[in-house]
Amino acid sequence: MATPRFGMAEEIAGMVAWLTGPESRFATGAALTIDGGANA
Repeated sequence: MATPRFGMAEEIAGMVAWLTGPESRFATGAALTIDGGANA
């Protein structure tokens, strides 16, 4: 079930921090959707 609200900047920032950090070094060529489950 989708989240019935718009995402907050802090929620998006967590994904951006992960993508730019060393934890994501093995993720290549992926399209990651941050939409609160709207397209699930």
